[in-house]
Amino acid sequence: MTEPAARLDEDPGLHRVSRLRGALWRAWDSDILYSFRHSPVTIVAAVVALVLVGTALAAPLISPTNPFALETLDLMAAFTPPAWTPDGVSEFLLGTDDQGRDMLSAILYGMRISLFVGAASVVFAMVLGVGLGLLAGYAGGWVDALIMRVADVQLSFPAILIALLVDGVARGILPREVHHDTAIWVIIFAIGVSGWVQYARTVRGSTMVEKNREYVMAAHIMGVHPVLIAVRHVLPNVLGPVLVIATIHLAIAVITEATLSFLGVGLPPTEPSLGTLIRIGNDFLFSGEWWITVFPGIALVLLVLSVNLLGDWLRDALNPKLR
Repeated sequence: MTEPAARLDEDPGLHRVSRLRGALWRAWDSDILYSFRHSPVTIVAAVVALVLVGTALAAPLISPTNPFALETLDLMAAFTPPAWTPDGVSEFLLGTDDQGRDMLSAILYGMRISLFVGAASVVFAMVLGVGLGLLAGYAGGWVDALIMRVADVQLSFPAILIALLVDGVARGILPREVHHDTAIWVIIFAIGVSGWVQYARTVRGSTMVEKNREYVMAAHIMGVHPVLIAVRHVLPNVLGPVLVIATIHLAIAVITEATLSFLGVGLPPTEPSLGTLIRIGNDFLFSGEWWITVFPGIALVLLVLSVNLLGDWLRDALNPKLR
């Protein structure tokens, strides 16, 4: 036995460090990270996305004010232009809105809400779509036909129209006094319901291929329950494309939330998302208060563009045919 190998056997801690270094090197040298390191656009998109998401999550710590604290608002400071303009004030770097809220703080908190709504709706759509797609592909027959016909009908309508319809029905069913408290959950449900079809169709196609594999037939012969076969054996093998769809769907969900809020059926002005801020600023755009809508719009564009670029890279990196 060589001296380095003997030293590893004598020192378990050194052995664990060596294994960790080996695992990190294999990860660094993997095809996905190799593709990431050699794509400058992807690196820039990742940095922008990390900065935006990080500042949004840390909004309570780094924002100058809390735009949700109504007692701190000063209506006399409303419509203050950005700090670098002749009439600007150094206290408000990006100016203030019609209620005297600091725009920088409102954007950070608004991005936080937009990301939460987008991520929650993506998770809901993914769980619903993957579950229905797995059921349709594995069960087949009339179950498959029913789920896919519902998906086909939904695909014939724009996603924003489905979200508007679901949002309107939910608001009609719920009592008026709870609309404000349930607004964020209603919009998450509406966006999620409008986006499950892509997951279901993708998982269904992969499931129909996987259920004819030898390992599934062997599980059948061993007497394993079909539900356990679908969940334990088939599901892990059909989740590859779901990650790519979820990444791209996150950007779509953020845009959909911003569209609904811009149309006035999203989140209330007291808890502004990026879409709500843009809608508020649009009312004053032609009167000269351009910063109220321009800066939230820039933040929304950067967020959606960076996530979309990361989704495109992930799709190419996970598809061996495109390498």
